[in-house]
Amino acid sequence: MNNEVVTGKASFTIEVPYKIIEKGRKGEEKPLIVYLHGYNQNIEYFEKKMRSMLTLEAYHLFIQAPYPIYDSSRKLKVSRWGRAWYLYDGEQQQFLKSLEKASGFIDNVIEDATQGFKSSRTCVLGYSMGGYLSGYYALSRPQNVDDLIVISGRIKTEAFEGRREQASHLNVLAVHGSEDASVYPEPQKKCIELLHKEGFNTTFIMVDEGHKLVPVFVEESKDWLLQKSYRKS
Repeated sequence: MNNEVVTGKASFTIEVPYKIIEKGRKGEEKPLIVYLHGYNQNIEYFEKKMRSMLTLEAYHLFIQAPYPIYDSSRKLKVSRWGRAWYLYDGEQQQFLKSLEKASGFIDNVIEDATQGFKSSRTCVLGYSMGGYLSGYYALSRPQNVDDLIVISGRIKTEAFEGRREQASHLNVLAVHGSEDASVYPEPQKKCIELLHKEGFNTTFIMVDEGHKLVPVFVEESKDWLLQKSYRKS
């Protein structure tokens, strides 16, 4: 007698926090800046690191990544655990699939979070793991983004072969540490050079730092946005 085996997949929903900080005159049209933190970070941590950016007149949207990273020290409440944006095992198709899923998640959060707000333009800023995602998000959804900032990450230009032209209106800033041993600067520099040749308005800034998110990365990002007609609040 054969036993019947039934397999399948079921969805599991997890609540993910976000936070909008409005700087400038309340309700007035202003830019939207979306912040994507790094691996094993959360929005509370990232907001502190981005404090200098909050001097800009904008809607500042901090989104927490969906995948929790277990705190092996058992000292932190679940709400304070670090998070990850995507699942990566070294296989590129899995990587891109997970980036796409995370990008769809960001779409939904932006739609929900900004109801009733009037934004004049949108900037997506990502650090490290969030930098990989911000680059993918901007190139896959160019109609949603005007300005892209990637800190200590890499824009996956190869994933958009033959499709990058649709995003050539983007203003792109890459800030990278010359001593970064986690995400080497040279591959990102080559991606920026490629985008520049294809008509993108690109800027690559190398700073004398490693991978750690120190204030100079934030200050360079803020100064670049000020040059792009963003204003201090």
